[in-house]
Amino acid sequence: MTHMPETPLLDQVQYPSDLRKLEDRDLPQLARELRDEMIDAVSRTGGHLGAGLGVVELTIAIHNVFDTPNDRLIFDVGHQCYPHKILTGRRERIRTLRQEDGLSGFTRRAESEYDPFGAAHSSTSISAGLGMAVAAELDKTDRRVIAVIGDGAMSAGMAYEALNNAGALDARLIVILNDNDMSIAPPTGAMSAYLARLASGRTYMGFRDFGKKLTAYLGKNVDRAITRAVEHARGYVTGGTMFEEMGFYHIGPIDGHSFDHLLPVLRNVRDHAQGPVLIHVVTQKGKGYAPAEAAADKYHGVNKFDVITGAQAKVKPNAPSYTSVFADALVQEAMLDEKIVGITAAMPNGTGLDKLQEFFPTRCFDVGIAEQHAVTFAAGLAAEGFKPFAALYSTFLQRAYDQVVHDVAIQGLPVRFPIDRAGFVGADGPTHAGSFDTAFLATLPGFVVMAASDEAELKHMVRTAAAYDLGPISFRYPRGEGVGIELPERGEILQIGKGRIVKQGSKVALLSFGTRLADSLAAAEDLDAAGLPTTVADARFAKPLDRDLIRQLASHHEVLITIEEGSVGGFGSHVMQFLATEGLLDNGLKIRTLVMPDIWMEQAKPEVMNAKAGLDRAGIVQTVFKALGRSRIIEAAG
Repeated sequence: MTHMPETPLLDQVQYPSDLRKLEDRDLPQLARELRDEMIDAVSRTGGHLGAGLGVVELTIAIHNVFDTPNDRLIFDVGHQCYPHKILTGRRERIRTLRQEDGLSGFTRRAESEYDPFGAAHSSTSISAGLGMAVAAELDKTDRRVIAVIGDGAMSAGMAYEALNNAGALDARLIVILNDNDMSIAPPTGAMSAYLARLASGRTYMGFRDFGKKLTAYLGKNVDRAITRAVEHARGYVTGGTMFEEMGFYHIGPIDGHSFDHLLPVLRNVRDHAQGPVLIHVVTQKGKGYAPAEAAADKYHGVNKFDVITGAQAKVKPNAPSYTSVFADALVQEAMLDEKIVGITAAMPNGTGLDKLQEFFPTRCFDVGIAEQHAVTFAAGLAAEGFKPFAALYSTFLQRAYDQVVHDVAIQGLPVRFPIDRAGFVGADGPTHAGSFDTAFLATLPGFVVMAASDEAELKHMVRTAAAYDLGPISFRYPRGEGVGIELPERGEILQIGKGRIVKQGSKVALLSFGTRLADSLAAAEDLDAAGLPTTVADARFAKPLDRDLIRQLASHHEVLITIEEGSVGGFGSHVMQFLATEGLLDNGLKIRTLVMPDIWMEQAKPEVMNAKAGLDRAGIVQTVFKALGRSRIIEAAG
């Protein structure tokens, strides 16, 4: 008998309304095609693969059962939203993911009506969903709201604040806990131990009986499947007791890859649930693609790769990454000082603290997705005489600003803040750009704020931070590789608040804060060639400012340009404040501050983003020419 090939179904599904026309028996085939489409797309663009592969069936089931976009579907973080984008009218553009002028790697309100809430930071979906559910009630609108949140995101306190509020309001909210037991780093802390006790203790049998009663109408097969899922998940499963005490009706765990399990439960909840419901779904990250299933991180984030072999394209760096330079320098200092400890919020690999963890496992702490706790935890350590390095991405440090102010800065505690991913980050776009850390830290009394201009300076700043005990201190550095300079054997202790002259000139002064120094030096070559002798200085510190250096530059140059890869309100603003207060603007000095533009810049390669912002070599030169006026340029060049 000749096997008839399957008729492609994905070609028939442009929007969820098309998906709802399919028979239930067609959905497994659609899932296979959707998974293949996603793998092919991400192999060309890179991106977050594993999370999306794990929710293919769940995404199809939700759009099949619920009336999206009228019913609101919110994905937490957004790493898992690629299948959702393919099913919601964006398949033709899916190979532009994370590219310039392409689709965002996260959900984005401006991109589609099927993205009711933008998400790129963790643990926000339940709060946003609750707001939408209450809005529907106030508007007397018949609408379901579904929030999908991963088990890793449940380590953040905000998720529990939202659950508690939703239960108290008895809101009509559906929360789907996508439990793949695989956040970026393994879930850690007392919460995981508590959940494991629930799954293995006396509560387990009562929970199993509850599952039997709930699913009796579905037949023994589903009951056995749930029992197996509970057994399989015993070490980490989220029991119903805690959620029920918060006011949620708890269902599960159920197999997140089985339409026979997903569809009846979702339809039952859709038709009968009036208050808050939590559905516990067990999935496998990287499901359906063998290389992802076998990888330790389940292909969480990947470069372009070969679909057949799974081999990722190698990016050959010309220099070590800033993150690795920081990590090596911190390990070096920790070997010499037993008081140094490291803290990360679920990003040990991303921040480089996995290296410290290898050497000093008892002195490195992964607190989970809990930046607020990370900062105050560091403050407690500092209060007892330890030297905590709370290594966070700039974009994630924003989540803990109150703790930075209240628990660290006001008390003058010497917490060290290595700030990774400072400046433009490329494909992750505006949600992950390190734009604001200089502005929001330099405004705090007693805070030392540094920025490394290259890898050697970063080593100096690690040692400087380790040696500084008078209060909080931060140093920022970008994503990616450095400029390839020779590194010192060990960093030097910098004099606090003192910058350096890198190149001497007489007419134009370029004062750089951070890694725009390389472009400043390149711009100085062009300006010198145009007859404009240019001084280049590395500020090193935004707080305290090197007042003597700034005064010297302002007094002996016709033009002063500050350059930083950060928002308005940062280094340049502090320089302007100082010049104005000192009366140094009264002598005709032409000063310009180059910063990130006051817009949300969309994803592109970092060098493209810096060029658009006018922060590259050409932008700096153009700023000087404009400050002097075209006629002066001609005279100088002549």
